[in-house]
Amino acid sequence: MNTAAAQYRAVQRTAANDVIAQHADLVRRIAHHLAARLPASVEIDDLIQAGMIGLLEASRSYDAEQGASFETYASIRIRGSMIDEIRRGDWVPRSVHRRARQAAATVREIEQRTGRAAIATEVASAMEMPLPEYLRLMEDAARGQVLSLESHIDDHGEPNTTRTGGPSPQQHLERSEFRQQLVKAIGQLPEREQLVLSMYYEQELNLKEIGAVLGVSESRVCQIHGQAMVRLRGRLQVFEKADAGLGDDE
Repeated sequence: MNTAAAQYRAVQRTAANDVIAQHADLVRRIAHHLAARLPASVEIDDLIQAGMIGLLEASRSYDAEQGASFETYASIRIRGSMIDEIRRGDWVPRSVHRRARQAAATVREIEQRTGRAAIATEVASAMEMPLPEYLRLMEDAARGQVLSLESHIDDHGEPNTTRTGGPSPQQHLERSEFRQQLVKAIGQLPEREQLVLSMYYEQELNLKEIGAVLGVSESRVCQIHGQAMVRLRGRLQVFEKADAGLGDDE
């Protein structure tokens, strides 16, 4: 019995090593792509390690009959594992979450009252915050809320549903409703904010590349991105519900 168990474990290790050898580059590509959107404090090696775990999980649960290629399925699981690792790391200070919620609420109040997009100067004024400090908050929000937006999309999309064998009818409905809300909200953003989000999420350019296209600094791109994220938070109820579990401690 012990010999059979040892042989089984050896076969399992060999299979795992084969999977890692064949798809290690995929893990590294995803890690570097995600790291380019995150603060320098996020270690690339931690992302790769988390991604390898996701890769092994994908190899054990992949079902070819579902229609997706293994690489597509594994990419979802790898990226989901990396995002889980970042969430556990809590690299965004609670004060940033708290002030971003305050900014979102202020933006929502101004827009509901005026019927137009709120501008940075009036939001900063309403928050009794100097404009430079508000713009720094937008940069912090851009760093933190990139993950928030992506994880909200993921929470209504593939990573959470593939782990349980496929989305339920309710999950299909929630995913569809959320994406409809998101598309509508993005379509109502000021043109420059829409452009930045499009280049960032759809074209997958980094902040420096977007700055070169727009002719502005990387810092300014970060501010525009942060303002877009805060505006979306003010318009999408799903963010408020998810943030309810975050305390206001510094």
